[in-house]
Amino acid sequence: MKTVYILKSLKDEGIYIGNTDNINDRLKRHNAGRVPSTKNRLPIKLICFVAFQDKQKAYDFERYLKTGSGRAFIERHFR
Repeated sequence: MKTVYILKSLKDEGIYIGNTDNINDRLKRHNAGRVPSTKNRLPIKLICFVAFQDKQKAYDFERYLKTGSGRAFIERHFR
């Protein structure tokens, strides 16, 4: 199972979008500062996650969220 997740930095209000096979472990790594993309933006908060059985659909959804349209979707629904 693949999980696409959205994190929000409490430091600068920035958004991070990623995917993982193990959401709990990945969040622990983010919060411990072991993920280069978020280590300078701690603390972070999980805003949303969506689990997919199909890996390709998860990758497609993550890619969508990283587009202008996907960022607008996040702004409308999660900010």
